[in-house]
Amino acid sequence: MHIHILGICGTFMGGLAALAREAGHKVTGCDAGVYPPMSDQLRALGIELIEGFDAGQLALQPDLFVIGNVVSRAHLPDGTPKFPLMEAILDAGLPYTSGPQWLAEHVLQGRHVIAIAGTHGKTTTTAMTAWILECAGLKPGFLVGGVPMNFDVSARLGAGKTFVIEADEYDTAFFDKRSKFVHYRPRTAVLNNLEFDHADIFDDLAAIERQFHHLVRTVPGTGPHGSGRVVVNGLEESLARVLHAGCWSEVRSFGALVSDFTAAGEPHDFEVLQHGKIVGHVTWALTGVHNQLNALAAIAAAEHIGVSPVVAASALGSFENVKRRMEIRGTVACHGGNITVYDDFAHHPTAIRTTVDGLKRRLKPGERILAVFEPRSNTMKLGAMKAQLPWSLEEADLAFCHSGGLGWDARDALAPMGERAQVADNIDELVTQVTAQARAGDHIVCMSNGSFGGIHLKLLNLLRNK
Repeated sequence: MHIHILGICGTFMGGLAALAREAGHKVTGCDAGVYPPMSDQLRALGIELIEGFDAGQLALQPDLFVIGNVVSRAHLPDGTPKFPLMEAILDAGLPYTSGPQWLAEHVLQGRHVIAIAGTHGKTTTTAMTAWILECAGLKPGFLVGGVPMNFDVSARLGAGKTFVIEADEYDTAFFDKRSKFVHYRPRTAVLNNLEFDHADIFDDLAAIERQFHHLVRTVPGTGPHGSGRVVVNGLEESLARVLHAGCWSEVRSFGALVSDFTAAGEPHDFEVLQHGKIVGHVTWALTGVHNQLNALAAIAAAEHIGVSPVVAASALGSFENVKRRMEIRGTVACHGGNITVYDDFAHHPTAIRTTVDGLKRRLKPGERILAVFEPRSNTMKLGAMKAQLPWSLEEADLAFCHSGGLGWDARDALAPMGERAQVADNIDELVTQVTAQARAGDHIVCMSNGSFGGIHLKLLNLLRNK
């Protein structure tokens, strides 16, 4: 089968393309701004990429068009369609489907699907779970919304019966407004956490909780007629409301004092307890309570398919995280110590806070955190969470915000931080501000869900010259 993917360079659709190619299909695709790292990964697989969404791509005559949720029926100011290829597909009556539906029908069918859902930590927890199963010899398939360093690919079919997937609550396509994860039919569903996000498609937290409950409805029951499991963060009131609306599966909780799976010790070195009994030990390079909770979720999910917590905990000792999750991009040696520059995907206020707090726990006396961020997600661009920014940056010594393209005043939002916060309208100005303040022993954490204008290399180059 020849499939042509619209929006192929997104992390999900790019992973789907890799799976389709591995399964033996001919795969081509298009996107606006064919960009790395996904473009590099796809070209290495022999997948032809086309820039833009022009209607001339109908000449490829694929058997099926797979539509990413970046595609819409929107029109440009001059009245022309923003996605002429989609209009041409509709006009010609050609076959098309969404990415999640194609995945469900061609990859996930008949497999034990472990779906990792949550506002935060989906990518990391998915990668952790896949690595645990790999170390246990289960050869899982997976699709991760990032590149796990242990595998160096974002997706693979795998040789076993299990498939681990990052289960996003964002909508499926312009013609299917359900969350992506309702297509996956998991036997094991992880509900990692749940906060308000995606203000561009959800009106409030209750609307997101409703979608999470749709996911719970798809998990098999328990007892003689089923073997489904829901793994839930016991610290989240929102998830308690989701389960209270109805749950038909075995439930295993983590995180809270009375949960099935808990942790004792520091986030980088802790005991894993099941029903209060020590069943494993994790020592690793990751920081933050959030990653400790991610680990418990992954261990509880793996236990459902027969991987003991002691094996799972041991596997996490060699877990190398995901690219762009506190990834060190470089260090600059200077008198009195190094300056370290990190790249992190944090873009929601809670994620920013947990990232900064996690690093804070590992600092030596005299070291500082310089938090550099851009409110780039649709939710942040709308200003829905601007009031939470001072709270999210509380543990940072200095904060620097890129305000380009915002419809709200970042300076006003960060005013409670006083002189600890600076705002710049462009990347070059931001780099200048950061380097002027940087000194030996500083940890500069650049946080964005985009490329951030190549700020990491610009900072490193200017700091070295300085």
